Amino acid sequence: MYKFLKDIFSNRKLLLSLVKNDFKQKYLASYLGIAWAFLQPTFTILIFWFVFQVGFKSQPIDNFPFILWLIAGMIPWFFFADALSNGTNSIIENSYLVKKVVFRVSILPIVKISSALYIHLFFIAFMLGMFLFYGYSFEIYWLQIVYYMFATIILVLGLSWITSSLVVFLRDIGQFVSMCIQFGFWLTPVFWSIKMVPEKYIWVIELNPLVYIINGYRDSLIYHKWFWENINMTVYFWFITAVIFILSSLVFRKLRPHFADVL
Repeated sequence: MYKFLKDIFSNRKLLLSLVKNDFKQKYLASYLGIAWAFLQPTFTILIFWFVFQVGFKSQPIDNFPFILWLIAGMIPWFFFADALSNGTNSIIENSYLVKKVVFRVSILPIVKISSALYIHLFFIAFMLGMFLFYGYSFEIYWLQIVYYMFATIILVLGLSWITSSLVVFLRDIGQFVSMCIQFGFWLTPVFWSIKMVPEKYIWVIELNPLVYIINGYRDSLIYHKWFWENINMTVYFWFITAVIFILSSLVFRKLRPHFADVL
């Protein structure tokens, strides 16, 4: 881990350059260019808001405007889904770096995560602007978003190391990840409240580490709770994340020497 962090620091200029190139190339061929990175999630939020608030007449949740409650869950989900989906394909998409250049391949998922982070930061600013527009003033709890953002990055990095290394040998992994993201969206309390679940089944939902992230954003922005107030979920999340992180490091290091041959 120390060597990995040291390599990231020493290659920070290269990493930044790769992130910029990835961000540009993703939308280079489209007429609106980079604007699509922000338009698509925005329209998705607006569609869900229209369906559930205008169509189904959804009431404020915990006396809080539904649209604010909704975006506080959807924006971190978009970040996770985008980072994991692109991180899974990071090695395949940059096979030329793996085959022909002496290159630390383990930073490729970080490039995709960093690219997704740019968009996420924009939507955080958009979300905070929405809260201010609705008349909610700045609270010290809002600063916790940085902590939950960091937690998301560590979790998705561990998952991306596993999926990006396995997809080299089994391309079906990419489709499997996409399917899990689709199922995960509906099984995670993004647009529905976990309070709707019978109390005896809540612990099953909370096994999903993303519940900690989604609830964390809402605790910071809406319910004004510190992350240490729910110490059990905090310990559980970091335990699961640590297991995933260590396991993914071992898997990646084991498979790394065979990437060039397969690609």
